[in-house]
Amino acid sequence: MNTTSRQRRLTAAAVTVAALAITATACSSGSGGGDAKSAGSGTYTVWDPYPQFDKTSDWSKLVDQCGTKAGVKVKRTAFDTSDLGNKTLLAAQQGNSPDVLIVDNPVVSTLAEAGVLTTTADNKLDTSKADPNLLAAGQTGGKTYGTPIGANTLALYYNKDVLKAAGVDIASVKDWTSLTAALAKVKKAGKKGITFSAIGTEEGSFQFLPWLWGSGAKLTELDSQQAVSALTLWKDWLKEGYAPNSVLNNTQTTSWQEFASGDYAFSENGTWQLANAKKAGFGYGVLPIPAAAGGSAAAPTGGEFVTIPVQKDTGRYATSQKLVTCLTSGDNLYNTDTTLSYVAPTSEVQDKQVAANPELKPWVDAVKAAKGRTSDDLGTKYPKISEQMWKAVQSALSGSKSPKDALSEAQSAAK
Repeated sequence: MNTTSRQRRLTAAAVTVAALAITATACSSGSGGGDAKSAGSGTYTVWDPYPQFDKTSDWSKLVDQCGTKAGVKVKRTAFDTSDLGNKTLLAAQQGNSPDVLIVDNPVVSTLAEAGVLTTTADNKLDTSKADPNLLAAGQTGGKTYGTPIGANTLALYYNKDVLKAAGVDIASVKDWTSLTAALAKVKKAGKKGITFSAIGTEEGSFQFLPWLWGSGAKLTELDSQQAVSALTLWKDWLKEGYAPNSVLNNTQTTSWQEFASGDYAFSENGTWQLANAKKAGFGYGVLPIPAAAGGSAAAPTGGEFVTIPVQKDTGRYATSQKLVTCLTSGDNLYNTDTTLSYVAPTSEVQDKQVAANPELKPWVDAVKAAKGRTSDDLGTKYPKISEQMWKAVQSALSGSKSPKDALSEAQSAAK
């Protein structure tokens, strides 16, 4: 590849990464920084989006232990999720990429298409135990770039007290019709129905996707009858007062705060709210988001991939592979995903998680039905589609356009 061509791809990738700077779909927060690769073949660099974990944390200690096991010293640097993608692109431009990169899953295809990452065929990384639906988030052009370290996704939290007072049996909620009927009963009983995030950002798209996919629609056909039915469902909920108008500006955090008030029957939110749910002061449960005709809808996966960036010295890949394997295997994977509040990407570790904490069972079921936002080989097409989708949601819920017109316009703009 000539230098000019690669530079163009890296520049284009920077734009895509900026569009994918998602707010709360991963667990990381804060800020971090550090030098690029340290001098000396005995030092390997690891970049991750977990600045909340300092040198004394279990995560940081695990990284060091994996280095010791591989016979090298590891220098770990943590960045905020929103910064890490562009920091990686800059490092690639300078020929100074980290040896191991842990990055939000929708960014993987962007970095791969920019020529930043090696394939698992190149680096001999074994991904055979990872669930195929989770691994798909790191695949593009028929090739796999890295392995998932863990996943989170969306489901419906429900307030047992509100449902009981409204005479709703949660076992009856199996599809969109029965869910809407439950919301009607809750409103009649003087309580509030459901809250979610429909904000005009990637976060809004993230929350709309289970309903889009649950209708049978595809991201490549935003104007399909199925997609219109999904947006109409949300629109009707607002019209009937089953969902508040605040969803237009809600982030997943503010949506959760509404649910935590104790007035709402349901909240669409993620695995990362489990600790807050236990502090809420009322009985709660978790239900996978139902598809239109029943069964679980595919919800989008959050979480990171562990990848091995391209190096001038290809002899480094063997040790990098040992580091990645150590971080994503067996007991290490179980401990990591417990720390990060993630569902593991392998059935073996998922079973161990549920055995230790039965409350994770509905989340494991949701993750098994989940789908990567860049799956179906969408890759770098996804951010453009997503932007038009959240604009359509905003237009329909605000009343400026009908769901059909909003999605027709979105499909034309996304082409």
